[in-house]
Amino acid sequence: MKTVIITGATSGIGLETALKLTLKGYFVIGVGHSRENCDMAIEQIMRRNPEAKTVFFSGELMQQRELKRVAFELERYLAENCNGELYALINNVGGVRSWYQTTQEGYEQQFALNHLASFMLTYRLFPYIEKALGRVIMTGSNSHKGIKIQWKDVMLKKGYNPLTAYKQSKLCNILFAKALNDRYRRNGIAAYTVDPGLVKTNIGNKQTGKLVNVIWSLRKKQGVSPEIPAETYVFLCESRDAPKGLYYYLCREQKYSKEVTNENADRLFELSEKLCGIKYSDLVTEL
Repeated sequence: MKTVIITGATSGIGLETALKLTLKGYFVIGVGHSRENCDMAIEQIMRRNPEAKTVFFSGELMQQRELKRVAFELERYLAENCNGELYALINNVGGVRSWYQTTQEGYEQQFALNHLASFMLTYRLFPYIEKALGRVIMTGSNSHKGIKIQWKDVMLKKGYNPLTAYKQSKLCNILFAKALNDRYRRNGIAAYTVDPGLVKTNIGNKQTGKLVNVIWSLRKKQGVSPEIPAETYVFLCESRDAPKGLYYYLCREQKYSKEVTNENADRLFELSEKLCGIKYSDLVTEL
């Protein structure tokens, strides 16, 4: 039985993807913000698929101290119960903020949660992914187009705009996927970014101000059910031969921003290593 880890798995796209993968026979390890949310997610999955094989871990991945704790628990669980193999890591966790807020490390929260959390968790779990010749999947967005990385002020301390911060973090997702492919595709590992489109989720209603809350409440009514984008994650997991593309929407490869270049991918990768205090080369067998 193949093991998949999904972050942000207690609601929306993450929960639907978890359900669909259990129906396909995968063992799904979910990660959620709180134990209460995780318990409710397990209940929903088991109600819709009584034969599901799933377990959940809780933690605030935005904070690096918490992420390291969760990563340690996941590492131990994989080693003891999954033959030390992780077939797919779906980095789905993400959020929106209405104003400038920082983590304990002083990093802007959207950048920290939407990008650095995935970057660091992938690093911690990379040996298990490498052993399984697995896949890393990021939840991106079409909004990554029309934006550039603000290299001189990545945390956007000057003139903070929440939409700019969100778009930049989504560009980071696809740049990270590209960097992984450039470095480790030869190791048998494939990385992707999924554009879920406009989806009826509560991402814009969590920890946001009244204006963003109202705008998102109206906008999400035009979105599709989370079941629709969940199919793309299943497609990327189910394909026997790893698909060659980088960016997918509705199970089809799509064009992406011209900002997705080798130079930008390498620069972000090196910056992220510095911000997380890690080096992928310390863990990964380079070919």
